[in-house]
Amino acid sequence: MKYYILFGPPGAGKGTHAAAVVRDYNLKHLSTGELLRAEIAAGTELGKKAKALIEAGALVPDEVVEGMIESAFKNTKGVDGFLLDGFPRTLAQAEALDAMLAKNGEELSGVVSIMIPDELIRVRIKKRANEEGRADDASDDTINNRIRTYHNQTEPLIDYYRKAGKYHEVAGDDPVLEVNRARVLALMQELS
Repeated sequence: MKYYILFGPPGAGKGTHAAAVVRDYNLKHLSTGELLRAEIAAGTELGKKAKALIEAGALVPDEVVEGMIESAFKNTKGVDGFLLDGFPRTLAQAEALDAMLAKNGEELSGVVSIMIPDELIRVRIKKRANEEGRADDASDDTINNRIRTYHNQTEPLIDYYRKAGKYHEVAGDDPVLEVNRARVLALMQELS
C-alpha cells in the first residue's frame, strides 16, 4: 500500500487537487474535514463536539481523528493506497500515523506539500466560504486563527518530514488552477 499526505496551509488547494491525484493513482482520499463534516451533518455526538471546535477555528482532538483514519485504513478495499488530507496536523499526530503504519509493517510513501502565502490563504478561504456557503470559513477572526494554528502547530511537520526524507513541495500560487494541478501531478509522478 502507498500512503501519501497532501500537505499545505488552508486554502492551498488540497481538496481541489485531491480528486485528480486519487483518480490517477487509484488512491482513497481521506479528508479529515469531510469525515468530520459528515459527522456534523449526521448530528452525531462526535459531530456536535467537532462543530463547536471547528466554528471556533480550533482542532478536533487527536484520538478522534486518528480513530477515523485507522478505521478507514482497515475498512477500505480495492485501492492502491491512501491520500491523507488534513491529517496529520501536529507532530503528535505525525508520530501516531508513523506508529499506526509501522504496526502493519507499512511506512509513509511521501508528503506532497502545496504552498501559498498567507495573503492568498485569506483570499481563497473567503472565496470558498462564499461559493460553498461554509460558515466555518466566513469570519476574519476564524481565518486568522486558522492561519495562526497552521503556522504554530502544523508547519513544524515540514522539518519532521524533511528529516525523514519524505517532504516534497510545489507552489500552489498560480492563478490558473490547471497550472497548480500539473505541478502536483508532476510531483506525484516523481514519487510513485
